[in-house]
Amino acid sequence: MAALARWCIRRSALVIVLWLAAFAGVAAAAAVTGSAYSNNYDIPGTESSTVSRLLAQRFPDRAGDTDTIVWHTADRAGTVRSGDVEQRMSAALRRVAELPGVVSVTGPYGTDDTSRVSADQHTAYATVVFREPAADLGKDEVRRVLDTARSAAAPGLRIEMGGVGAGLTETAGSAHLSEAIGVAVAAVVLFLAFGSLAAALLPIATALVGVGTAYAAIGLLGHVMTVADFAPMLGMLIGLGVGIDYALFIVTRHRRGLRQGLPVAEAAQRAVTTSGRAVIFAGATVCLALLGMLVLRLSFLNGVAVAAALTVALTVAASITLLPALLGLMGRRALSRRERRRLAEHGPRPQAVPGLATRWASFVERHPKVLGAVAVAVMLTLALPTLSLRLGTSDQGNNPQTSTTRQAYDLLAEGFGPGFNGPLTLIGSIDGAEDRMAFTRLTTTLRIAEGVASVSAAELGGGGDTGVITVVPTTAPQSPDTSRLVERLRAEVLPKAEEGTSLRVYVGGLTAGYDDFAAVIISKLPLFVGVVVALGCVLLLLAFRSIGIPVKAAVMNVAAVASSFGVVVAVFQWGWGSEPLGLGRAGPIEPFLPVIMVSVLFGLSMDYQVFLVSRMYEEWQHTRDNRLAVRVGLAETSRVINSAAVIMIAVFSAFVLSGDRIIAMFGIGLAAAVALDAFVLRTLLVPALMHLLGGANWWLPGWLDRRLPRISIEAPDPDPDQRPLPVPGPRKPAEEAAARTPVP
Repeated sequence: MAALARWCIRRSALVIVLWLAAFAGVAAAAAVTGSAYSNNYDIPGTESSTVSRLLAQRFPDRAGDTDTIVWHTADRAGTVRSGDVEQRMSAALRRVAELPGVVSVTGPYGTDDTSRVSADQHTAYATVVFREPAADLGKDEVRRVLDTARSAAAPGLRIEMGGVGAGLTETAGSAHLSEAIGVAVAAVVLFLAFGSLAAALLPIATALVGVGTAYAAIGLLGHVMTVADFAPMLGMLIGLGVGIDYALFIVTRHRRGLRQGLPVAEAAQRAVTTSGRAVIFAGATVCLALLGMLVLRLSFLNGVAVAAALTVALTVAASITLLPALLGLMGRRALSRRERRRLAEHGPRPQAVPGLATRWASFVERHPKVLGAVAVAVMLTLALPTLSLRLGTSDQGNNPQTSTTRQAYDLLAEGFGPGFNGPLTLIGSIDGAEDRMAFTRLTTTLRIAEGVASVSAAELGGGGDTGVITVVPTTAPQSPDTSRLVERLRAEVLPKAEEGTSLRVYVGGLTAGYDDFAAVIISKLPLFVGVVVALGCVLLLLAFRSIGIPVKAAVMNVAAVASSFGVVVAVFQWGWGSEPLGLGRAGPIEPFLPVIMVSVLFGLSMDYQVFLVSRMYEEWQHTRDNRLAVRVGLAETSRVINSAAVIMIAVFSAFVLSGDRIIAMFGIGLAAAVALDAFVLRTLLVPALMHLLGGANWWLPGWLDRRLPRISIEAPDPDPDQRPLPVPGPRKPAEEAAARTPVP
């Protein structure tokens, strides 16, 4: 590390040019090749995936993207069949059909088909078939379809549009605003912590270069593997948080060296040699936790794991190469003017631990049982909503009330029933006349089945060897009753219809696909959590040579995950504040959210555990006094940990403004987890437990100690005389005197 730091400092201009060239080169390559993200959650081998595959093969006209134009008339404007409304809408639909990218438009006028008009005659819809997937058309072409349809609007005539294409017109126009707000708040926190604008901008500049390079690289990654469409935003969310924090720890150590009177180059080198090693260790834990998703063997999540891990790796690389180069160029401006003046007038002095941090550390030492009980009560209370967690995929019914997709969804639900927005597709594999008769009879059975609102006539295709039936449930796509209908069809209704024949019928559609995806995730979740916890425990065992530290860390990480999920469930599933925050209507939690959040949270929680306990471990090695070690470690690291937490919370919370429900889930979940981890677990519950356990914190069987390899997270400070002043203990004469005695 020392050699790398020296090289970066001596060749600072070259390092900066190389990073900017890499950023520009990757961004240019991504712009030329374009993006290739996927929002396909199909899992091969499930029934819903089989339905999608057979539809694409046997009924290609039903497998493409279609949007729906919906119009509704108020009572004073008459019905959708009135002459003026029919004339205006027919003309608008003809204009839509002539637009580039549109293959056909099928509406209710000029045909005998009455299924596209609601029973009360006040709502109707037309189906727009695009030439290619809506994502390939681009936002502008779809926007022209919406604008052309809305040109027919009049007083009492309301026109909305739903579907994949319409959703493109609503994609996060505020995404960059959320990033800017998060970065701005981080800059304010850093300025308050450092008192120097130059020092405050260093972590932000480093993180932006690393995250920007990663963002472009993820675009290229989408051409070689399946990468979810939300992966770049997720990577940016994680990268900005950890990137600013990692740079913060190194800049803090660098400023400490400058206050000790070290030359700029030596202070930067020591910062990278000491805190830089901790940053690498922390980044490695985050990457390992993220890559733990690979054990699930789901291509959809593999891309997310690699993309997020790549972002973290590049932010770590920027922190230990680009940052020291910038520190070398900046000189002593990393200190505030007051600090530079004090250093010039009085020379270097040992750094005093802040009074508030000292008093808090002593307060925790005096009341570990009470404070520990309070922390446990807070975590348990927030974790309670997790017990009602329901996994499923949100749809346009969860969009904000003001969006056209949500308005179209609600109009269709009111006019045609709640199940209209999520019909089930039954596809049968037919072999011979007997199977065709059984498949046709199935429509009669389905019409009288519980939970079914309507059933289409059996449609045969693929030369008569494949059939399709559309079933509209009586309940909404996200309703538990619709999920129960899927289970009932698969377990009871369809097996009876198949009995005595070679007919095989599969159930697909919106709800079936969501349920299949969630079931696979849930079945693999215990293995995944076990792998992530085991990896984290092994790393901490090697770093701190203790059984108790890894066990406590695992328990704390699980507590942080459970409590943060409680917050997510309350906001998104129960709907506490979701509409006022612009996050749409309450609905189920995305099935992949637990996997990704467990990965990220275990990694981030490990970061705070490493930075807190490494200082305690250092003091324990010096004194073998557990109470002093815990007190000193908490007092000296709490301010940096809290500052880092505030920055992460600001960055994560700002992504609520992104306009993307999935990213908002991650933002709120991660912000809640970091807040609880930093302010409840690491600065309250962990030190309280360590005081209660005493020397048992550091126990390790001798036989295991001899067999474990030795690693060091943070190199010892080369100048022990410049250690911070001792942290006073509680007001007990003997202990206070011992705490004031300098440690040799």
